[in-house]
Amino acid sequence: MTDRTTARERATEPEDLTRLFVERANAGDAEGLAELYEPDAVLAYPPGSQTVGRDAIRAVFERMLAQVPRFEQEPALPTVRNGDLAVTSTHPADNTGGRVQVVRRQPDGSWLRVIDRPESRS
Repeated sequence: MTDRTTARERATEPEDLTRLFVERANAGDAEGLAELYEPDAVLAYPPGSQTVGRDAIRAVFERMLAQVPRFEQEPALPTVRNGDLAVTSTHPADNTGGRVQVVRRQPDGSWLRVIDRPESRS
């Protein structure tokens, strides 16, 4: 197995994570999507449940990518920052109530998702 993390772009700003998510999802890259999350991150997906940990998140994305043909970039709402933490969000085109992520700056200066709620209603 090749270490592909060094070949993938890292988020240098919190707002980069949404763009990277869309690019990797449209490339069918479940592993690359999971790498946008801290190892013990929490994803509130599927609706009404929680997926914990990068491996479990990757498995959810593998199933999701098999069903969702294409993702579109959604308009970002203002990022709220407090030191090494930030809250990012977008206005969802599918009217699911809002997508919100808590992200954290990593020791190398990049940003990863810690908590992700991709939709607020199930």
